Amino acid sequence: MQSKYKVGLLRLNLLLAALLPALMAAASENVTEALLLWMAAGWLAVSAALVEFSHRRPPLVPWQLLPSLLMTSLLFTAPERFPLWLWAWGALVMLPQPAWMSGLNLLLATLSWGWLARAMPPEQAAFAGAVLAALLLLGLSRSRDLAPLRGVARRRAHLAPDLRLWPRAQLSRDLTRERARVYRDGVHGELLLLRTGRSSFWSQAQRLCALTRSFEHCYRLDGRTLAALLLSPDPEQAERRRADLLAQLGPIQRLRATPLARVVSLAEECRALERQTVAADVKKEAEHG
Repeated sequence: MQSKYKVGLLRLNLLLAALLPALMAAASENVTEALLLWMAAGWLAVSAALVEFSHRRPPLVPWQLLPSLLMTSLLFTAPERFPLWLWAWGALVMLPQPAWMSGLNLLLATLSWGWLARAMPPEQAAFAGAVLAALLLLGLSRSRDLAPLRGVARRRAHLAPDLRLWPRAQLSRDLTRERARVYRDGVHGELLLLRTGRSSFWSQAQRLCALTRSFEHCYRLDGRTLAALLLSPDPEQAERRRADLLAQLGPIQRLRATPLARVVSLAEECRALERQTVAADVKKEAEHG
């Protein structure tokens, strides 16, 4: 199933889930309880709208923190109406989150259980605590199992939806692979570095991705620097293609093009781009030194 269909299904599920607290809020007679439920409904609705969040969005820790605080507030405000929500802590600890967030969720889950346990017989409170502890352990175990997959996904994920743009770390790995391909297939490959203005960075990134071939990756090195690995049959065609690409790309501040056979490291190429005094520095395959 393609990503866009998964995103659409997730958005629909979030919107349907937002209906439950919205209906409960409309029927609630307690102002504080109704406000918390409306906030929960709003969080789910906004989450649905931002499923395909922009590359400019900050990390999601504050966004993850809100449902934990809302659920704690509801359990403390109306424990007699929402006792079953206690089990939702097992799901919250499975979300991608830093260690401190997991610790906070465990603390809030324990406080929620302690608050509900006041109105329970001792044996029922102990049983509820044991069930909650088992759910939390299962959730943490599942989160730990998924952590390597999330790490791989973050390293491989595009920086923006539907944009063939990869992070700097991916370029460091791709350089070795592309150098081997150039040597094996007898083609010409080059590393193209482009320095842009901050305000025009994302428009230039979109144009660069559109102007390169589907098997050629583009990269974001920082907020002003783009890179691309270009493949051509020979150096002459590579030069013509680079000129056509730059003509369509629009004005840039600085350019550096280096044959892959001459690339020592990405860090060295980036330092050379910073040091160069000319707008365009194009290295030739036969050059030395």
